[in-house]
Amino acid sequence: MKRFILITLLGMATSVAYGQEAYVELLRSDVKADKVAIITEVMQLSDDEGPVFWRTYREYEFEFSKLGDERLALIKDFAAHFESMTDEKAKELAGQSFKLEGKRTKLKKKYFKQLAKALSPITAAKFFQLDNQINMLIDLQVASALPLIQ
Repeated sequence: MKRFILITLLGMATSVAYGQEAYVELLRSDVKADKVAIITEVMQLSDDEGPVFWRTYREYEFEFSKLGDERLALIKDFAAHFESMTDEKAKELAGQSFKLEGKRTKLKKKYFKQLAKALSPITAAKFFQLDNQINMLIDLQVASALPLIQ
């Protein structure tokens, strides 16, 4: 399954550079389905925990996907300016990237608190440990598909 996710994300990052947005959306939905399957298997939630967890998870994923849209826009901006990169544009893109990373961290903290309160800090920590591992795989694959600025 991890290999599928990595191959899928490589295609996603590559297709972004060529503007194939419909393809990106299709791949995103496949990754989300795999992510839910992984979370279901690893979290091993009780019948009482499940509804609370999955309701919170859907809210979190909805907000996280909006940040994914911002990231996609940032990658497209990078691709559009890759061959004509200036110091000013590089500074702008780096600033946007740092700001986006801050938003991701803030969102994770918000939902960690919600899950810790509704279920337990251990369950919340377990979920975010798993979520971070999955997102690191995604981030690594996307980053490895993007060329370094010359």
